[in-house]
Amino acid sequence: MMVSVETYLRRGQRTLKRWVLDPRVRTLGVVLGYGGSGFLLSGASLGGAAMPLAMGLVCGATGWRALLLGLGAMVGYPAFWGPAGSQGVVWSAAALLLALMVGSREESRHMPLMLPVLGSFFTAVTGLIFQVFLKEDVKPELYFLRIALAGLSAVLFTQVLSCRDVIADWMAQGVGVLALAQVSPLPGLGLGYLAAGVLGVSGAFPAAALAGLGLDLAQVTKVPMTAVLCVAYFLGMIPFGRRWQHYAAPGFACLAVMAVSGIWDTSPLPGLFLGGALGALAPRRPQTGRRRGETGVAQVRLELGAEVMAATAGLLLEEELPPIDREAILEKVRWRACGNCSARRTCLDQGKLTPELLDNPLDADCRKAGRLIPELRRAQDQLRLMQADRQRRLEYRAALMQQYRFLAAYLRGLSDRLPRRGESSELSFRIEVSARSRGKDRANGDRCIAFSGAAATYFVLLCDGMGTGLGAAQEGQTAAGLLRQMLCAGFPPEHALGSLNSLLTLEGRGGAVTVDLAEVSLDTGLARIFKWGAAPSWCLTRRGAEKIGTATPPPGLSVSDCHETVEKLSLRRGEVLILLSDGVDGEGALRLSDLTPDAPPGELAAEILEKGRGAGEDDATVAVLRLRPIGPGPS
Repeated sequence: MMVSVETYLRRGQRTLKRWVLDPRVRTLGVVLGYGGSGFLLSGASLGGAAMPLAMGLVCGATGWRALLLGLGAMVGYPAFWGPAGSQGVVWSAAALLLALMVGSREESRHMPLMLPVLGSFFTAVTGLIFQVFLKEDVKPELYFLRIALAGLSAVLFTQVLSCRDVIADWMAQGVGVLALAQVSPLPGLGLGYLAAGVLGVSGAFPAAALAGLGLDLAQVTKVPMTAVLCVAYFLGMIPFGRRWQHYAAPGFACLAVMAVSGIWDTSPLPGLFLGGALGALAPRRPQTGRRRGETGVAQVRLELGAEVMAATAGLLLEEELPPIDREAILEKVRWRACGNCSARRTCLDQGKLTPELLDNPLDADCRKAGRLIPELRRAQDQLRLMQADRQRRLEYRAALMQQYRFLAAYLRGLSDRLPRRGESSELSFRIEVSARSRGKDRANGDRCIAFSGAAATYFVLLCDGMGTGLGAAQEGQTAAGLLRQMLCAGFPPEHALGSLNSLLTLEGRGGAVTVDLAEVSLDTGLARIFKWGAAPSWCLTRRGAEKIGTATPPPGLSVSDCHETVEKLSLRRGEVLILLSDGVDGEGALRLSDLTPDAPPGELAAEILEKGRGAGEDDATVAVLRLRPIGPGPS
């Protein structure tokens, strides 16, 4: 059931994307989107009175967009407020004139506050006219609130429509929920609750909190909706066993808040539950905003590329390989064994040929078993080959899906780091690295390299090609070179190692190489040790030596069933990390040696190699690394 639900959701997302790519649907969607936005925003109210929020939205747009928004707002104010909406019609008309006459002028670009100030001015003048000539009774605080909201909403929506700042997006979403709170297409189903439910499961935390605040300001229920949406967000972070429990979080949060506060109002529940379900079709909680401009455009493109990669991985997961037709194989056996049999017309044993005989040919019951059983054995071999081929295709697909997911995560990481590309991390440590190696043959199968990564990251990589000689040396060098390229490009170590594992698996070179990778942060002094088939490492301190990691199967045995191990440690206080290949007996060397972490790394590596090398049956390599503080030592 879980697989079918997730498949249905992926198909729904694919259908929505196809609709978006249709030019006619896009044109209709744009018209309805802009016109409907102006219409719905005119229904926003504070204290039971209409507010000029739609005016700010019109001022933030230009050209035909402003026209559609203005027309939608001019229709919306009378629809929501009746005769009391006439002032809103004047607001919308004034905003439309400002957008068409001033919004496209060069002066408005150089003075971004021109339209907000003019919007506030027209709101103030309109309010005075309605109070003096039409005898409208408006409290002073409401009058000044409308003036302030006209200007502030124009600033907000200008920022949203032009710069796509993440904070402005969150605030706009809260304003949208405030407006939708007044719309109920069906009894008991408010669009404000629906939108809040979507933001509660798929939006960022500030957006969810502001959506709850919008419902509270709209005064559509006495239940504290800000608390409901905040609780819903944190409920959604719990790793529930079933996916529907995540999307039901807004409804459950509302029930919990009502139970705690003692305020019972079931009207929000249908919208919150349905909104949470619709949140399954929305992107999951964006953590970074999409800004435009030179950096923002690159961010958007990287994020779109990441979405394409992730969607492709989803499509590959959705498409299942056709099953093996055992009945067709059995029918071929029946034709070969029984087709030329003299008793085929009167034989009653033909009905006993079932697909289970392909697994146990000797169970066949036939008067002429000498003809049937060999054919069943031949079919059994064919079935095994087909099953192996199908399994191989599954491995290929899993590897391809893995690479698409890795690339998606890599592109998202690039997008997140792009605004900080000019920043440099302050280094607190410098690294000392030394390696000693001794090969059985001239071509050493161990390959040890040290290099800088992104920001303040430094890598020490030890690849041990299995065996000795030229073949092992080529395996170690190829694996080390590939990993270095990916790590220098910014791939996370987990993804780089997973890519190497997929490559070795698909090429049938499982166990060709082992990997020992140390990732050291020169700003914090912390290290992570990634091991995949490598020998245990050692951390040498003044109190003695401690073993790090255990022996595991090498990479290349399976795409999904084999993983690296990760160990974390601190090198802030002069600890020495020792990486060893299989040809070194690290425990014996440390037991026979009187080593201290204060000795130079080169001397440590040479002594460990000398005393830990065995009978010379394998290549031996020792890499030693240590951090030294830059300036004042760490506390």
